[in-house]
Amino acid sequence: MIQKVVIIGSGAWGMALALHLARENKCAVSLWSSRESTRVRLKFNRGNDLLLSGVVLPAKIEIAGSFLDAISGAGLLVSCVPSAYLRESLRTIAGQLPELLPVLSTTKGLERESFLRPSQTIMDVLGKRPVSILSGPSHAEEVAKGLPTSLALAGSDQNVNLEIQKLFNSETFRVYTNDDVMGVELAGALKNVIAIAAGINDGLGYGDNSKAALITRGLVEMTRYGVASGADAATFNGLAGLGDLIATCTSVHSRNRKVGERLGRGEKLADFLPSMPQIAEGIFTAPSIREQAMRRSIDLPIIEQVFQVLQNGKNPRLAVQDLMNRAPRKE
Repeated sequence: MIQKVVIIGSGAWGMALALHLARENKCAVSLWSSRESTRVRLKFNRGNDLLLSGVVLPAKIEIAGSFLDAISGAGLLVSCVPSAYLRESLRTIAGQLPELLPVLSTTKGLERESFLRPSQTIMDVLGKRPVSILSGPSHAEEVAKGLPTSLALAGSDQNVNLEIQKLFNSETFRVYTNDDVMGVELAGALKNVIAIAAGINDGLGYGDNSKAALITRGLVEMTRYGVASGADAATFNGLAGLGDLIATCTSVHSRNRKVGERLGRGEKLADFLPSMPQIAEGIFTAPSIREQAMRRSIDLPIIEQVFQVLQNGKNPRLAVQDLMNRAPRKE
């Protein structure tokens, strides 16, 4: 039985999961940031309005002064660190983790240099241990309010997965287990790129018809890439795939959709990216997926156009035109 959970990564999602676990009162919760200044602010303010407005962390959520204090007695480490900072953050704690302590990853993305999925990066840095993945449609703003949420859970150790499922399940938070680790992680990474495309659609004012088509064809590309990589096609029709894709492409909370919307309105990524308070994973995932797709001759036309807009400054309207003018084909 897991009696204490340590959450690393004190952004919106880390705080939301801490709040959920604290509400359920099933275990002790410690929230950790590798940045001392962030820990001090969290301990003093008990929240961060810039990342999760109006949320106050209850006193039962520990903000430890050291990671050794945080990890003491813990039965599970939960990683809520963005993919761009995952390896660096894990390195700071690698020597302080108990051997074989299970890790639950909620990171959605790929490591840019290595193309490793989050679970692979975790094992690469922390050594072989049980690693599970929690993914699906889950905006932190809604989880923090206790609104109903359902997610998929996959991992290397089924007994650990069942323990995590039991720990997180509640009247407002439902977890389904899934055997496809690769599919769950790839779906979580790919949907962010499609969400940028959906935001471009919104920014251009193209309406519901085009957005529905974009989501549908985006799911095809996600599945195509996943199956070519060895994942199960069915995973992409579930919570980690279609469910998360719908939420990320349509929600006002979606950071990736917002990035696309700003691009569609004519803003330049270099102008607004430095001022963004949270990371939009799709910005970093698009080049990784595109590079792998080209190497392996996987046809991903939507992702290709998102890459061109993000990396080469292509006019978003022209990107849509190029998609619409592709040679006719069977669905």
